[in-house]
Amino acid sequence: MSECTHDCSSCGQDCPSRKGESLIEKTREGTKIKKVIAVMSGKGGVGKSLVTSLLAVISQRAGYKTAILDADITGPSIPQAFGIHDPAMGTGDAILPSMTRTGIKMMSVNLLLDDETSPVIWRGPIIAGTVKQFWTDVEWGDIDIMFIDMPPGTGDVPLTVFQSIPVDGAVVVSMPQALVGMIVEKAVNMADMMNIPVLGMVENMAYAVCPDCGKKIPVFGEGHGEQVARKHGIPFLGSVPMDPKLTEACDKGVIELFEGAWLDEAAKGILASLKD
Repeated sequence: MSECTHDCSSCGQDCPSRKGESLIEKTREGTKIKKVIAVMSGKGGVGKSLVTSLLAVISQRAGYKTAILDADITGPSIPQAFGIHDPAMGTGDAILPSMTRTGIKMMSVNLLLDDETSPVIWRGPIIAGTVKQFWTDVEWGDIDIMFIDMPPGTGDVPLTVFQSIPVDGAVVVSMPQALVGMIVEKAVNMADMMNIPVLGMVENMAYAVCPDCGKKIPVFGEGHGEQVARKHGIPFLGSVPMDPKLTEACDKGVIELFEGAWLDEAAKGILASLKD
C-alpha cells in the first residue's frame, strides 16, 4: 500500500478515512478531557517542551485542571522539567498518570522505563502506538485542558496525534532564525492539511536581557515569528527570552516556580476557549 497523502480524490484505497469513519480513539470510561492543545514545530530544539510546560503551569495557576501528554517518545523531557522521576503506577488494566507538586497530571515514556536514561530504540509504528496508549489506557479523570508535547517534524507521531486524538488546536513554536522559520512553516501547513486550527505562534529564545542595562539582545538575530504568523494569518502569541533562570528551573525540576509574563496573553486566549 502506498503512503497516505490525505487526498482521497486521487486515492483508490478502501480505507476508513475514505469511508468517512472516525479514527479518533476513545479514552477510558470515567475520563473527560474538555480541550486538547498540541504544541508543535517542524524543527527540534526550539523549545516545545518548555512552552508546553509554561502553558501548563499558567493553566494550573489559573485554576484549571491541567494535564500533559508527552508525545516525544524518543526525547522525553517533561518529567525532568517538573522533577518527576518515580515510575508511574498502574491498576490491573490501566496506567495512572503521575502528578506534579501543583497537581498537573502527566504521562511520559520516561515514567515507564526502569532507567530514565535508557534510549527508546523503537520503530515508528510502536512509537505511534505508545502515544495512542497514553490517550486510551491512562486514567486521566476529569481534565479541563491537556497539552500534548509533540516531537519535532511532521512524521508518524504528529500524524497519529492529529488522526487519533481530538485536538482542538495547535500552538507552533519557532526561534529567530530564517532557516528555522522555513521549517516551522511545514508544521503550520501540516496542521492546516489536517484541519487542526493553529491558535498561534510562540517565538522561543527570542532575545537575552543584559543583566547590567536591561537591554534586549537578539542573540540569534531579529526574529521571524511575527512575519511567519502574518503570512499564515495566525496570531503571534509572544516571545520567550533566553533566561538562565528558566534553564535552571528545568534542570532542577522546579519549572512550576517560574516567574514571567511572556505567555500570559497566549494562555489567556487558549483558556478563554474553555468558557465557550
